[in-house]
Order: sequence, then structure tokens, then C-alpha cells
Amino acid sequence: MDAGINTSSHLKAQARCPLREHFLPRKNCKENLDRFIPNRSAMDFDYAHYALTEGRNGKDQEETAVSSPSREAYRKQLAETMNLNHTRILAFRNKPKDPAQLLSTDHSGSSLHQQQPKSTSERTLDAPDIVEDFYLNLLDWGSANVLAIALGHTVYLWDASSGSTSELVTIDEEKGPVTSINWAPDGRHVAVGLNNAEVQLWDSASNRQLRTLKGCHQSRVGSLAWNNHILTTGGMDGQIVNNDVRIRSHVVETYSGHTQEVCGLKWSGSGQQLASGGNDNVVHIWDRSVASSNSTTQWLHRLEEHTSAVKALAWCPFQANLLATGGGGGDRTIKFWNTHTGACLNSVDTGSQVCSLLWSKNERELLSSHGFAQNQLTLWKYPSMVKMAELNGHTSRVLYMAQSPDGCTVASAAGDETLRFWNVFGVPETAKKLAPKAAHGPFSRVNRIR
Repeated sequence: MDAGINTSSHLKAQARCPLREHFLPRKNCKENLDRFIPNRSAMDFDYAHYALTEGRNGKDQEETAVSSPSREAYRKQLAETMNLNHTRILAFRNKPKDPAQLLSTDHSGSSLHQQQPKSTSERTLDAPDIVEDFYLNLLDWGSANVLAIALGHTVYLWDASSGSTSELVTIDEEKGPVTSINWAPDGRHVAVGLNNAEVQLWDSASNRQLRTLKGCHQSRVGSLAWNNHILTTGGMDGQIVNNDVRIRSHVVETYSGHTQEVCGLKWSGSGQQLASGGNDNVVHIWDRSVASSNSTTQWLHRLEEHTSAVKALAWCPFQANLLATGGGGGDRTIKFWNTHTGACLNSVDTGSQVCSLLWSKNERELLSSHGFAQNQLTLWKYPSMVKMAELNGHTSRVLYMAQSPDGCTVASAAGDETLRFWNVFGVPETAKKLAPKAAHGPFSRVNRIR
């Protein structure tokens, strides 16, 4: 079982405003300081020249009489190495090599992603009162380029195009706090899971609540996943429910298989398979083609190789039936599954708790966020699983990640009450070449976070 809520964040001051720009102090007192420039007026070049040439002639003659040939050869080699045979001590001699010559020319990876991502975040916003709970899902980035984040009892919306922040809803004390949040595919409607087992549906354009889904669960709803008009909810009671939000009797399927809290839900790109992860260390694969509204549906595969809670789930965008899963603090592995056969294709020990996983939409790369002890984000090359970069900055577990609509930027939130943005995946060069200069792409009106 993984550590859940960390109550230390609740003891912090409440004065910080949510989603305000966060400026960090310099870590190194020497950062941004000028170079040291020597004062040549204080240097005696004539004396230096004498000391290195004529001044040693007498001593050298005395040493020559008693020195061996090997010692003399060593002295000459040392003088040559130390540049003592030249009269200009501070002169620049040979032109330094071009930095490009020092880089390896072996580009065995994809030619579309040559630049390494920056190891520091591009932007940092304050996120006070965010609940530090491994089993919750409190961050999501919608298709309209608006990021939703739950801070305690309140849901805030941050428009990545304009940088503006607005409050969507503040939940009553007896119902909250917010335990999960997920955008519908249209980028306008958002589902909000609550601690009292209810799920609210909101219209972000009008800031209006559309309906409340009740009777699905007996305890808090920690995970949500949309599949067109179907909203799938996962609760602490171990139940998974498919809700058709268009009809009054919204419960259309129930999946039973987990014995503890469901902390991860993800639909495949085709919408045919659902992956669920739980605090019982189990991953289930469910298939809609065998779903039944008359009784609880049997899973397609039950994957029990993880040894800790499984929250991190990510379907591969370029290979059908490939699922990546990440285990908690007692497991620390990323596993890859063929969901057609249920076979485990690979397992990689990351050395720390895996909190979230995201595939690149443009490259064969996978990003993972971690807990103790480094609280880092790690970029992996698939399928070799070679580490490409480690992104540092958070000082607490990086529990939540979300990806921008264009797939380039990743937002991460942690118990250190900061929301950080990373330009980790970049833009594929082929997209730049294929797109005419005057043409407008599908996200031309979306400003990338810098």
C-alpha cells in the first residue's frame, strides 16, 4: 500500500494565491554574476618574462651538471607541457575547436527529436492547498487548451492561451474535497469527482452545473475517464461504473474486480478497451464488446505482476494494444503489456515510486513522474528504455501530470504546492517542414507555454 494523504501541506500558510507566477530564488549565489576579468595594469610582464627565462639560467646550469639524461628529458617535456618555453604567458594560441566537433555524430535515435529537453521547468505557478494523495487525480488539460486543477475544495481553470485564471466551483465542506477531475473530449464540459461519492458535471463556458451523478459508489470517487458520452468512474469501494451522461438512468455498466480503491482509469485510443489500476496491486483490462448492462462484467485480463498500488496507466498512441503501467513505492517498476494476449513484454525498475505516465504524441518516448527520493520526471526512449533526461525542480512527490493538446508541453503538480510546465516533447521537425509558412495548424491559436 502506498502512502496516501500527506497532511503537512494543510499546515502551510493560506495567503498564497492559486495559479500565480512563482519565482524561485537563485540556488547558487554566483548565478548571473560577471566573469572575472584580470587587471593587466597590475601585472609585471617584464619580471614574469625574466623569471621564466633568464632568471632560471643560472640555476639550470647548476642542475645540468648533476642531472641525468632522463631527468633532463623530463624537465624539457614538463617545460613544454606547462608552456614555459613561450615568452607570452597569457596569449591565446590555437583557435578552440568548434563545439559541434565535440558532439557525437551517431544519431541512432529518431531524427525528428534531436534536441534534449531542458532539465528545468519553463514556468512555475503556485498551487496552494493541493491535496497530496497518491490515489487521487487532480489535474487535467482539455482539448480547448484549458488546464483544470483541484486545490482543496475548489476547481480552478487556467487558460494556457491567455494565462488567465478563473474559479469554476468551490465544493461545500460536507461534500468535498475534490478527489478527481477530467475533461470531456469536447474541451468544454468537465467532470468533478467528490469525497462524498458524487460526481458533478460542469459547463466551463457558462460556469454552470449541468447535473450530479449519484448512486454509483459508496465512497469517494478518485478516478475518472471519458469515452465519448460515457463517463467511467472509479471509487474507493473498488467499483467501476460506466455512466451515459445523456440519459436519466445513467448507470449502464458496472465492472467489479478490484478489492480496494480504484486509483487509475484510462480508455484506449479506439475506445474499446479500458485499463484500471487499483490499490490491490492489480491491473484489469475490460473490453466494451463483452460489456453487459444486466450484470457485472468480467474482465478480459487480470494482471497481477505489480507488487504495489497501480495508478499510472498510459495507452501507447503508435502501437495498438500496448499499455504501460507504473507501480507504487513498493514496486517502482514500469511494465509494458500486450492487452490482446495479456503478456508482459518488459519490466523496468525505475528506483522510485511511479506516480504518472505519459506517451509522446510525436516520438517513441515515455515520460514518468516519481516520488521519493528524487521527485523527478524521467524521459525514456522506447523500446530500449534508455534514460534520455531527468527533469528536476519539485521537492515533493510528482503525483499529477497532464499533457497539452498539441502534445509538446507537460504540466506537473506535486505536494510542494507548485504547478510546473515542461517543454519536454518539443515539436517534430517533419511537422514544421510539411506545414506551409502561411498556413494555420489545428492549434494555431494556442500559445505554447514558455
